[in-house]
Amino acid sequence: MVKHVLSSLFFCLLLLAGQASANELIVEPDRTQLYEGEVLTLTVKGSMEIEINLSNLFSFDLSQLPSPDIEKVEPDFEILARNQRYSVQTVNNDMVGEITWTYQLAPARTGKLTIPSLTFKDSTSEPVTIDVVDDTPPDQPAPSRDSFIELSADKAEMYVQEQLVLTVQLYFSGNLIRGELSDPDHPDAIIEGLGKQREFTTQRDGRRYRVVERRYAIFPQSHGELSLPPIRFEGQVRDASGQLRFLRDTQQLYSVPVKPVPANYPDNHPWLPATSLALSEEGLPSTQELTSGSNLNRKITLQASGLPAEALPPLPIEYPAAIRHYPEQPQRNTEPTQDGLRSTLQQVSALVPVNAGDIVLPAVRIPWWNTKTDQLEEAILPERRYLIDGENVAAAESVADESAISDNTINDVSGPEPVSPTDTRSPWLWSTLVLGSLWLATLVLWWLYRKRHGSKPEMAEPHDDSEKAAFEQLTASIHRGSPEVSRMLLRWARLKFPRQGFVTAEEVARFSHDQALEKALREYQRDLYASGSTSNGGMDRTLKGSLLEAVSRLREHKETVSREDGLAPLYPSGLSG
Repeated sequence: MVKHVLSSLFFCLLLLAGQASANELIVEPDRTQLYEGEVLTLTVKGSMEIEINLSNLFSFDLSQLPSPDIEKVEPDFEILARNQRYSVQTVNNDMVGEITWTYQLAPARTGKLTIPSLTFKDSTSEPVTIDVVDDTPPDQPAPSRDSFIELSADKAEMYVQEQLVLTVQLYFSGNLIRGELSDPDHPDAIIEGLGKQREFTTQRDGRRYRVVERRYAIFPQSHGELSLPPIRFEGQVRDASGQLRFLRDTQQLYSVPVKPVPANYPDNHPWLPATSLALSEEGLPSTQELTSGSNLNRKITLQASGLPAEALPPLPIEYPAAIRHYPEQPQRNTEPTQDGLRSTLQQVSALVPVNAGDIVLPAVRIPWWNTKTDQLEEAILPERRYLIDGENVAAAESVADESAISDNTINDVSGPEPVSPTDTRSPWLWSTLVLGSLWLATLVLWWLYRKRHGSKPEMAEPHDDSEKAAFEQLTASIHRGSPEVSRMLLRWARLKFPRQGFVTAEEVARFSHDQALEKALREYQRDLYASGSTSNGGMDRTLKGSLLEAVSRLREHKETVSREDGLAPLYPSGLSG
């Protein structure tokens, strides 16, 4: 216990050292030859006699302790870190304190660098020469170093906007405490990381290293020379003795020539340099026959390797007049792999054959440049020929539109349309109003009579006795944005839920207890009547999607026995639709 107290006191007395006599100053580098980018550990040892002085034992400032003039090593070396430790010993009954400073120095250049004479108190060290050599040539084994970076690319030259895969490997030995490895950067290139970094262990020149590997896809946006800034690493490791060492290295990839677009590439097509590019499709029947009024979903997929999805052009798809098509929003996806980017572009379209006869779906052609074979190629979906059976849907719809105009005259409760002065002077207008009023009065009297005698309205529809066929026509009308959606919804709901006795589309929406269906139906009717037209321009894709999802959910509902969950119909079923 006494020895421990005395040792602590001697250590404090060292910190309180006063005047010291001259003694030797020793400078010891951990090696005299190192590679560019490595860090040198420099140890400096000095000593001083201690003057026992207890008067300022508790007021001593550590900043008052002197140190060597290490700043003299700049600018040939950069001082990364410094540390110091103390020890006290007795020499010929005199108290002597020994101080050890440890510095981490990074050479600023290659060649013969000199650590000049350092001074501490009255002591002076001897100068030391450090030989900083270049990295070994690429065709020779890597040197035995604490840490180093290796860069490699998958090609020596490339085309503009072609993919270059850069591999960065960091080798280090010891237990890494801290490390920063920079990413590649260039103002005129698109750079994407290829997944997560890999970590593994390997042997190099009889020495065991831990390796961190990162991969990047680089797309230069202009031709010329692609010269990337150096990749840098700085870190700290703890060696087997528990000491911290600084690690540092810098490597730069060779300049890569970037060629312009080949002269024989078509001018009216987007430039697509890739390792592979292919078209595929699904959804069309394998036979060569289609049915008029049927619903088809055609999905065409463009898949490419070596390009991001944003670089893929819109698909040049054309359809004959006998088929109505309703394309959805194209879906793009990019997947990073170890070999580069793999991307897809998918275009889904709802198709409805409307005119009977022979048709041809034109071929889809996309030219692209194969960077493996260095040749122009073309991805092709061959043309398809079909025979459409059945009646012309377009003619049937024109008759239905006339019926819809009559229905809207009865069921439109949004308020009368504004009438121009010319219309007010027309006798046809007054005749129409009188006849409409008489018709409404007749309907009310007939409904009261039916209610009094307890009879139920008929549920049968003169057309479309199949619920499945009615639902297909409903979804097709939604895809088209047709003004017949309300009538088709009512027709299908009567077949699906015959006990409910629906009269209006609003009753169907209330019966579903689905707020999304009610909202979508209101927006559809608002857009339809606001436009004052029977075109499908006022019904956007979002509204179509909402209606399709809502009616699909409603189709899963089960029939109920009574109408207690809804309101009584306003009109007899036979008079709506």
